[in-house]
Amino acid sequence: MKSPFLRAPALCLGLLALTACGKKEQGPPQMPPPEVGVVTAQPQSEPLTRDLVGRLSSFRSADVRARVAGVLLKRNYTEGTDVKKGQLLFQIDPAPLQAALAAAQAAQAQAQATYTNAKVNAQRSRDLAPKGYISKSDLDNALATERTAAAAVQAARANVQTARINLDYASVTSPIDGRAGQQQVTEGALVGNGTATLLTTVDQIDPLYVNFTMSVADMEQLRQAQTSGGVTLAGANQASVQVTLPDGSTYAEPGTLDFTGATVDPSTGAMNLRAQIPNPGHSLLPGMYVTLKAKLGEQHKVFLIPQQGVLRDTVGAYVFVVGADGKTKRHDVTAASMSGSNWVITSGLSAGDQVVVSGVQNVHEDGPAKASPWQPQAAAGGTAPAAKPASGK
Repeated sequence: MKSPFLRAPALCLGLLALTACGKKEQGPPQMPPPEVGVVTAQPQSEPLTRDLVGRLSSFRSADVRARVAGVLLKRNYTEGTDVKKGQLLFQIDPAPLQAALAAAQAAQAQAQATYTNAKVNAQRSRDLAPKGYISKSDLDNALATERTAAAAVQAARANVQTARINLDYASVTSPIDGRAGQQQVTEGALVGNGTATLLTTVDQIDPLYVNFTMSVADMEQLRQAQTSGGVTLAGANQASVQVTLPDGSTYAEPGTLDFTGATVDPSTGAMNLRAQIPNPGHSLLPGMYVTLKAKLGEQHKVFLIPQQGVLRDTVGAYVFVVGADGKTKRHDVTAASMSGSNWVITSGLSAGDQVVVSGVQNVHEDGPAKASPWQPQAAAGGTAPAAKPASGK
């Protein structure tokens, strides 16, 4: 008969073996599904915008030129300052022009005297001809002389007017309101001798034009979207632009699109567009390059998805959507533009889709996920403004 002390170790070994077998049959523990924050995609309308680059130009630019020959005596403005229409800018020596006017006036007086004499003689001939005291030939000559003298008076008057205009041109004035540029000719130089010498330029800088281009492909895409009802393009003088300055700040005054080219530049494949920008403070200057956001109309039935929820790879943009079965699916989407901190999704989503925004790095296609409503403030850590939720409100 065996001792009870020998049976006890054998019993313990048997229990350990059974326990080990039971654990082996259960397998390793399952990881819980990752927790993700989701937003519900809701279709809505959103302004149709395009980010572009443009260059500022003067609203009007006028060349100030010498229109008569003479010696430049004086500049009467400060370079780089604002001037008014009609303000005196330069003075050309008027003495020769004054002498020319005096000579023209003397020639007019002489022509007037000749005409007066010819008129008296013609009248005398008219009175004597019916009585037969002068021949028909003498009457015709007297009348012809009167007509010639009258024509000479008209020519003399025209010469006086021309001389007076030339004398006025000696005082060179600004043709428009604007900012006068640098003097191009120094005092003492002979100007206007055969050509209209450029003296300076006056630019009107309130408002300004901003010139930019848009590719034909983009324009055609917009027209097709308008035809399908997905986009409503702004009418003439309704599309607006917002300028961003070189330092990254937003210019306070919005502009209005006022010109769209009718032809395509063959060298660039783009169309020229132009907007008018108010510039009351003269803080913008012609020639500056600026970035601008052009609002061209309204997009319909688009989705706003926070930018952290939109991923990209070699195929393009995509999002993860949590389905009714609790598994994530990849949806390839079209994300053409931004609206604040959200991507504007024009295709690839349906109303009610649960789009993963936070925890997206922990999910993979066809994998399980535990979805809960995304909290923007929590995602930002309470240190940044909340992103705009993708809702229809």
